[in-house]
Amino acid sequence: MHKAADRIRNVALVGHRGSGKTSLNEALLFSAGVVNRLGTVLDGTTASDSDPDEKSRRMSISLALNSFEWRERKVNLIDCPGDASFIADALGALRVCESAIFVVNAVMGVEVHTTRLWRRAQELDLARLVFVNMLDRERADFFRTLESLKAAFGQHVVATEIPIGSEHEVSGVIDLVDMKAYRYEGAGRDNCAEIPIPDELAEQAHAYRERLMDEVSETSDALMERYLEGDEISHDEIVAALKEGTNHGSLHPVTCGVATRNLGTNRLLDAIVEDLPSPVKHGGLEVGEMTLEALEDRELFAYVFKTRADPFAGRINMFRVYQGVVGQDSQVLNTRSHARERIGQLVTFAGGQTAHVTEFGPGDIGAVAKLKETRAGDWLAARDEPLSMPSIKLPAPVMAFAIEPKAKGDEDKVFSALRRLQEEDPTIDLHRDPQTGEQIVAGLSQVHVEVIVGRLHERFGADVNLKPPRVPYQETIRKPAKAHGRHKKQTGGRGQFGDCHIAIEPMEYDPANPFEFVDEIKGGVIPSGFIPAVEKGIQEAMQEGTVAGYPVKGVRVRLYDGSYHTVDSSEMAFKVAGSLAMKQALEQAGPVLLEPIMLVSVSVPEEAVGDVIGDLNARRGRPLGMEPAGAGMTDIRAEVPMAEMLSYAPDLRSITGGQGEFTMEFERYEEVPAHLASKVIDEARARKEPVKA
Repeated sequence: MHKAADRIRNVALVGHRGSGKTSLNEALLFSAGVVNRLGTVLDGTTASDSDPDEKSRRMSISLALNSFEWRERKVNLIDCPGDASFIADALGALRVCESAIFVVNAVMGVEVHTTRLWRRAQELDLARLVFVNMLDRERADFFRTLESLKAAFGQHVVATEIPIGSEHEVSGVIDLVDMKAYRYEGAGRDNCAEIPIPDELAEQAHAYRERLMDEVSETSDALMERYLEGDEISHDEIVAALKEGTNHGSLHPVTCGVATRNLGTNRLLDAIVEDLPSPVKHGGLEVGEMTLEALEDRELFAYVFKTRADPFAGRINMFRVYQGVVGQDSQVLNTRSHARERIGQLVTFAGGQTAHVTEFGPGDIGAVAKLKETRAGDWLAARDEPLSMPSIKLPAPVMAFAIEPKAKGDEDKVFSALRRLQEEDPTIDLHRDPQTGEQIVAGLSQVHVEVIVGRLHERFGADVNLKPPRVPYQETIRKPAKAHGRHKKQTGGRGQFGDCHIAIEPMEYDPANPFEFVDEIKGGVIPSGFIPAVEKGIQEAMQEGTVAGYPVKGVRVRLYDGSYHTVDSSEMAFKVAGSLAMKQALEQAGPVLLEPIMLVSVSVPEEAVGDVIGDLNARRGRPLGMEPAGAGMTDIRAEVPMAEMLSYAPDLRSITGGQGEFTMEFERYEEVPAHLASKVIDEARARKEPVKA
């Protein structure tokens, strides 16, 4: 039997990398009795970081869903990666939750990724609660962190707890709502005991309670009026107003603790079920012209937010039921592919264990394996209703590598595995460069691409080499030229003969039409049946230009004269003649090397604008302008040669302290400056020269 929607809490655990989200997730599972011992990230024994790559890197790479009961409510807790390279999972989790717990490191305070995710949670109108973690670290400061939270997210961020002690002497918390103190000893489940508020902290506790009351009273005009008039506001009224403010995003409670010591986590569990909204409380989801309500007597609509590619179990799809009930052995419709899917075994996850269930009701989150046509972003429904979630704005991949299998004949295996990983992570870009022929894989960072390679090996047994992609240079001409191509060969029997005269000239470059062939033959000096062969030979010659062997573009070719032999002429002979003529003409037409110019958009903090523009100038970039983007950020637009952008991602990260982001798209081709062209030419020739034994 499924849980009623008003007894469910869907919570995303988010924050910057290194804030201790996975440790907090582990402590919450331990406190709730899901796991029997407190695992650690350091030892690779946590329930959520089960992937070998996660254990070796000591960081979360994929989201982890854990479902458990606490105080007769079902909690679906999603531990999200904190590294910006894996933001797709965090954004997918925020999409299907009503609440987010932001985990903040008490030493570092508010960090870049936390700010980005806060903005996304705000756009989605989620309830937000903050857990200030790592209070036992050297230089940890709860109150400094609280001020940085207020500075970043506004005055509605308000402490509902303050710590007892600081750094390695932190021993408990003071509840500012109930005005009670709690001491924690050891890291066991029953490590919490109520104590009197320490005398030395009484004044500070009352001061912070006053601040809390100021914020809580603002949640309603009637409460504010009574508070200003000095009327006594009851404890129940405070609790109700705090809950209401949190549910509607007008208050953001700040709690605190130490996840690795299980300090404060039992109280956080209470806050999850008591203060954060249920799917019913949060309200229906508007999708197009429909409003989906968390009611079980309505027709089914469930949204798939995560697909995991498993070599043994196939696709595992995690979904959120927005309306109706999804049952085992039922039939549903995929509204994107219009295919009917059979729901086999429904599963739920808890502490690394998988359990089978018979159904998921409205508001719940679960998983199903082996659906044939379904992937992340799809709707499963009772009828074919064309639904689409508002698209999640994902960062564009910026770190690209050419990828090739280590073993010959593994191309299909590698490509198939990459496609499956792309279903799991939509920020992976996979394509073949039509000019260089290289298979390109691009991600959000060097780490991202390394993880992709690791998963290819671990999950699919596919080993690959990475190398920087080659810049797709091109060649063109700067002046007209004429040439004569003749192919004559006599071999005892029938010979070969083809003869043509061509004139070439530069033309305006058009990516859709990079070459123009004009037939000016008169009087049948070349029979019409051989003219397409001449054109084919010319095009083949243009595949490798005379400067550095790159494709030639932006050329108009006129075929104006020639001759033929009634017996020896053939299509092959005229194709060779056309190729010879073109190669000769190109050498005489002032050939030059072209490079792709990219239109680059960079979003950076205001204080880094000067350094970023200086760096773009050093990359031969031409800034086109800049404009404020809000939240202390500035957008810069510039044109930069692609060759200068291959290593831009780590450099931008270094210049901006990890806060800069960029996208780029192809704009046009331009001539490579002479002093740089010679280097490109030498490298191209070196690649073609056979290696000497």
